[in-house]
Amino acid sequence: MRIVSLLPSATEIIDLLGATDQLVGRSHECDFPAGLDRVPVLTAQRTSAQTPAAIDAEVRSSLESGQSLYTLDTDALADLRPDVIVTQDLCDVCSIDLNTVRAAADTIAERTGHRPEIVSLDPETIEDVFDDMLAVGEAIGRERAASDAIVELRDWFHSMQDYVNQYEQGVVVGFMEWTDPIFIAGHWTVQMIERAGGRHPLNEAVPKPGSGAAAGPQQAERVAGKSIRVPNEAFAATRPEVLVISPCGFNLAQTRAAVDELRGHDWFESLPAVKSGRVALVDGNQHFNRPGPRLAEAFAFLVGFIQQRPELIPADFPWEPLPIG
Repeated sequence: MRIVSLLPSATEIIDLLGATDQLVGRSHECDFPAGLDRVPVLTAQRTSAQTPAAIDAEVRSSLESGQSLYTLDTDALADLRPDVIVTQDLCDVCSIDLNTVRAAADTIAERTGHRPEIVSLDPETIEDVFDDMLAVGEAIGRERAASDAIVELRDWFHSMQDYVNQYEQGVVVGFMEWTDPIFIAGHWTVQMIERAGGRHPLNEAVPKPGSGAAAGPQQAERVAGKSIRVPNEAFAATRPEVLVISPCGFNLAQTRAAVDELRGHDWFESLPAVKSGRVALVDGNQHFNRPGPRLAEAFAFLVGFIQQRPELIPADFPWEPLPIG
């Protein structure tokens, strides 16, 4: 089977299921696991800005004009004759849009007489991520591997929650998915914050209709909306006791530079988390913003950081504390 992945989290799922050797094409953002250099890159980004504010402005301008933020090399994709293309329909900012992929599949069918199967992932919850693993597994003939992987990942999530006292009121956690303007966590990240013992007041998880309190075994029924933009003053007013800064698509060095732009502003320096030194800078390119297998590592980090149990944080997790002052 010839597989093309146009989504980093999908590439990680494919690797987890033992099918990396069947990858014949990938997106420019697919950089994990190591060793993907042999796989042709089929996408590229149109944006060129560097700072958070400039990137936000460029993204908004492109979306308002109806222009995709990415390009797809349809000719190269057709030459690869894929059997399966894995993509997404959750976020136009994160990767190539589904309509462009469908149009490319039509082109492939016209040229070769064979239309590849499109597997579009659209996760909003942790449980959706597990379902996506099953969907990918079924599409590439790795159903058993997908089932086994989900069991193991669920066990990891549950084992981490053993360190959380569900009867205590959690600390307020601020989680920045972007710094200028501020976008706070949404979807599965909010679930992870709450399951790790935190509260996320500006974008909480709420029970689905008819789910009651959705507590204990029913926690999967508590869902959150997408990441939202909030004013600096509104964010500061929540007085977060723990702060995680993990800008989508930024590595640690870029995150560090983005946080440097926040230092010195009264609203930021006055945050309880900043004053007490409970601020974590996280590689947002690798973690939290990729709804794939490594969410388990991100959850272990959250539990360790929120519960002040550093021994729970994976040794190679890409983060660093923000120095006080």
